[in-house]
Amino acid sequence: MNKIQMTTPLVEMDGDEMTRILWKMIKDELLTPFIDLKTEYYDLGLEHRNETNDQITIDSANATKKYGVAVKCATITPNAARMTEYDLKEMWKSPNGTIRAILDGTVFRAPIVVKGIEPCVKNWKKPITIARHAYGDVYKNTEMKIPGAGKVELVYTAEDGSQTKELVFDFKGPGVAQGMHNIDASIESFAKSCFNYALDTKQDLWFATKDTISKKYDHTFKDIFQEIFDAEYKEKFEAAGITYFYTLIDDAVARVMKSEGGYIWACKNYDGDVMSDMVSSAFGSLAMMTSVLVSPDGYYEYEAAHGTVQRHYYKHLKGEETSTNSVATIFAWSGALRKRGEMDGNQELMEFADKLENATIQTIEEGKMTKDLALITTMENPTVLNSGDFIKAIADTLRK
Repeated sequence: MNKIQMTTPLVEMDGDEMTRILWKMIKDELLTPFIDLKTEYYDLGLEHRNETNDQITIDSANATKKYGVAVKCATITPNAARMTEYDLKEMWKSPNGTIRAILDGTVFRAPIVVKGIEPCVKNWKKPITIARHAYGDVYKNTEMKIPGAGKVELVYTAEDGSQTKELVFDFKGPGVAQGMHNIDASIESFAKSCFNYALDTKQDLWFATKDTISKKYDHTFKDIFQEIFDAEYKEKFEAAGITYFYTLIDDAVARVMKSEGGYIWACKNYDGDVMSDMVSSAFGSLAMMTSVLVSPDGYYEYEAAHGTVQRHYYKHLKGEETSTNSVATIFAWSGALRKRGEMDGNQELMEFADKLENATIQTIEEGKMTKDLALITTMENPTVLNSGDFIKAIADTLRK
């Protein structure tokens, strides 16, 4: 069989624990038999990040700027327990956070819909894509425990030394205070990424904040979105037959629950973090959720929406059988290969990505699946496969 040729490499970011095991299986069974796979490889496993003082993560993000498309395996963001387990020099930051900051991207997450895995919300018929702003807010906050009575103030000192102050609260006793920020440049990038992705996927775009309460902070998001839409995207949206819609976050939540899906829901950083888990869980599983980081400069980084499946990895190390769901990781590869093909005008590579996704869905719809899906499927008597056999079953379907 002649392998499909690639002209430009993908940036390949390897990861940790059970997803690292699945990564190799996917390449061996589903990719290299069919494609002359060209990648620029970066090992983002925690040991290697520690060896390089996390320079490898920065290098992989810069390589994504060079080549335009990356595919990333799930990685560990270390806590105190991981510091000891991996004998780390320091508690390295989230690789995803580092990559997002360098690429200035927005994260789009959408469920993979399969017959027999029915959404908990009965009227959801089409996927709901969550667009999450990936900078600032509570994730870059400054916090303070207030020991007793006293004033907390926001102080802005301009470059010329002049100051503006706002009273946060006049405390009469102990409490807590928090300072958050965002920057117009990042909000503009977020808006443009959302508008471009809506045009790419031909889906309506919703954006929601709480501007009635947060009259400066959230209102700035609302205003920037509207200004950019009116100036650059209104006519493009009309031509594509799609709409942009703003509403309050509480109204959006109510509308989402009653909708049938099929749109992009743009959220600020915290809202997107929470709502993407709600949507993925209601559609079935975090292991059935795609995730792509889109930069307004046209860089794309595809990954699974879930973590490294630590519990299964420890079982694997003991030689015990695991039944780990690899669907989201397979779709990270197919998404990256499709985008690479699209950028290079490589029709064969784009068609392969479609076939790989169709084979994965067909395998599940034929009743062959991992344990997590077997527990929630409406199909009778599904065949529960272990981690490796599930990937092999997809390979058999793909060959057909």
